This record gives sequence, C-alpha cells and structure tokens, in this order.
Amino acid sequence: MDSNLHSFSRQLIELRIEHADLDATIDRLGDVVPQDELLLRRLKKRRLALRDQIARLVDLLDPQEPA
Repeated sequence: MDSNLHSFSRQLIELRIEHADLDATIDRLGDVVPQDELLLRRLKKRRLALRDQIARLVDLLDPQEPA
C-alpha cells in the first residue's frame, strides 16, 4: 500500500509539473501574433485533462470521506 501511495504522490508531482509547463507554453503562445488557434485549443484541452487527472489523484491520496 505504501508503494502505491508513493507512486501516486510521484505521479501527482509529475502531472503538476506538466500542467505548469503547459500553462507557461499557453501564455507564451498567447503573446505571439499570429496565434496558432488549433495548437492553443489542443494545449488547453490537454491542460484540462491534466487538471482532471490531478484532481482524481488528490482524491485518492486524501479522500474527503472516511472509507
């Protein structure tokens, strides 16, 4: 069980780093003229998927209700 929690914690850290990297990339691309709208949409969609994965892992690591 401890190894699962460790791997979940590590995965959570990696997802948060990837999410932060996407945030920075999206911000930089937003400043470029002309913008690549398709690329921005894809990156934003990936960022939302990462946010959902992060939320699921947080719930696994720290459940709100007792099991």
